Formats: sequence, structure tokens, C-alpha cells
Amino acid sequence: MPLDSQTTTLWIQPTGGPLGADVHGVDLAREIAPSTFATLAEAWAQHLVLRFSGQRLDDEALMRFSRLWGELDRVPIGTGVEKANGVAANAVEWVTVISNVKVGGKPIGGLGSYESIWHTDMSYNPLPPRASLLYAIECPPAGGDTGFANMELAYDTLPADLKQSAEGRSCTHDSSRNSAGEYRRGFKAVSGPRETPGAVHPLVRRDPVTGSKSLFLGRRAGAYVRGLSVDDSEALLNGLWAHASQPKFAWYQRWRIGDLVMWDNRCTMHRRDAFDETARRVMHRTQIVGESVVAG
Repeated sequence: MPLDSQTTTLWIQPTGGPLGADVHGVDLAREIAPSTFATLAEAWAQHLVLRFSGQRLDDEALMRFSRLWGELDRVPIGTGVEKANGVAANAVEWVTVISNVKVGGKPIGGLGSYESIWHTDMSYNPLPPRASLLYAIECPPAGGDTGFANMELAYDTLPADLKQSAEGRSCTHDSSRNSAGEYRRGFKAVSGPRETPGAVHPLVRRDPVTGSKSLFLGRRAGAYVRGLSVDDSEALLNGLWAHASQPKFAWYQRWRIGDLVMWDNRCTMHRRDAFDETARRVMHRTQIVGESVVAG
């Protein structure tokens, strides 16, 4: 049975940064009471990123908690990982392994140990995930930190000329490469940005619940602003990215085993620091099906 007593021990501690909060006093491996979930949903809407430390989750528990937030999204197109190792049989379609570990010379997950640049998960799809949840199973002693950036705040503080230039514009989000710049299976280089494959979304999107506006940039490689010359598209994107990637909009998560971090994929971006390739890092990720991107 759900434990309503969780609500009495639950408390939210903001990070003090431009986004993010720690959630204390809840065991995500247990069934979550409706009153507890209501508190979590309110905190998530306010802080955009929530961190739950000291958790002990198997894939079933991770999926169960994730489903509270909506329908699970399928794992994204891979970049050479034939089959995720260490994932429960009933979770292979829904749990993505992020790891640099190799078994028999083959990677058990994606993204290796190198830097992952600022991006929004799977924005190249017509319905990008509304949320991502990442759970730490093994962590390197240093490096591999994840930064999160507040795109609502980035939009609110845009210089007037950039804000005017972005309003009403849409951008192609490159589906051929992942956040580390690797080409996914079945994709290759194209002749120019106008040929970039992927979904087209507005540069400024409106939150379907709160109505707030945020920049929706996805990822930089291969991006193209529709209706502009390539040079004008590059100039506008350069300006937006230079503004949105400023450190003042970001907060960084230093991972510990048992951390679960969930973020609003609609109004944040994230990146990852590189780390020693000889150190082990194993993370399991779920994502929640999103809705159509509505222009701001």
C-alpha cells in the first residue's frame, strides 16, 4: 500500500542555482502515495530538475517510478551498441544504458567517456520526451558531471533583438548524430544544413501546463533555421547558443551511486564532462513520451 507517511518526512531543498532541487525523505523503490506524488510534481514544475540521492533501484522500480510521470518512451536509435547488457529482459525496450564499460571488447551502453555537449534529449523526434530520468549504478571517482541549463531563464533574459529574431522561427533538429557527435546507425554526413534530417520545432516553445516560454534549441550540430539563408541561420543560432550556454543559467550534478536525477526535457538542456576512460561509469535512463511542441 502507498505510504502517506512519506509526505510527512518528505522535504525539498533547492540547490541555490538557477534550477534544481534535492528531494529528501522518499524511497522510490516503494509505492508512492498520491499525496507524495503531488508534492513531487509541484517541486518538479518549480525547479525543473529533481535529485533523489541514496536510492536502490532495479530496472522494474525505475520504470515503475518513471511511469508515474507518463508513458515510457522507447530507447533511442543506437550508435553501435548491439544489445544493452545489464538490463532486465522486460526493460530492454524502455531502459537505455549510458556507459563506457566494454564486455568482450563491445560496449554495453552508449556515449563512452568523452564530453557530451549541450543538448535536449531526442529533440529530433516529432514528440521529444517530456522528461528524462537517469540513475547512477557505477560512478567514476572524478569527472562525468552533468550540467543542466534553465531555458526558461535563458529566454526571459534574451537581448531584445535576439528575442525578436527567434520569435516565430522554426529549426531542424539533427537526427543523424548523438550528443557526442557520433553518427547513428544508418546515417551519414549531408551536403549542408538545409539537408539535415530530423524533426522541425519552434525555437521558442510554450509549456503546455504553465504557459511559460523557453528556448528550444535541441543541439547545435546540423541545426538549420527554416526560411533563412544558411549564413543568416548560422548567425542567429550562434547568438542564441552563446546566450543560452552561459554558466549563469547552469547547475552541475556530481554523481554518486544511488542518485536518480530527473529533468524537464522541454525547458532545460544538459551536458556531460569527460572522464577517465579506464574508470567505470554505468547509468540507466528512462524517458517519458512528450507532446507536440507548441510555439511560444
